[in-house]
Amino acid sequence: MKTKNTEGLTLFEIRQLIQQGGKFVAFPYTISALFMSFKKESAIYFIRPGENTFKYSCGYFLLNLTTGWWGLPFGPVHTISSLYYHIIGGKDCTQIILNDLEENNPEYIPDIRYLQFA
Repeated sequence: MKTKNTEGLTLFEIRQLIQQGGKFVAFPYTISALFMSFKKESAIYFIRPGENTFKYSCGYFLLNLTTGWWGLPFGPVHTISSLYYHIIGGKDCTQIILNDLEENNPEYIPDIRYLQFA
């Protein structure tokens, strides 16, 4: 999975930041036209401890307010649902991303059977 705001961080550093309060979040948004509504999610952002999510969610929040309401019957329902996630700071995807990172980037643990001692 592609995440934003993790450039230059190792898996170990990401884990440390998560233990300090960091998290991975996505921001749902709704785009509607008369009788069609599409509910989608933004890219996944890494939010560092103490960092505010507003700078990442602002564009998606405005997109919801301007294009989400117009589709009937589900446009308003999806828009309110999306705005809820913006208010609470995004949809938490931390465990999913950590599982993916550990699966695709395991930490190196040497097998001592194959180490040669001098």
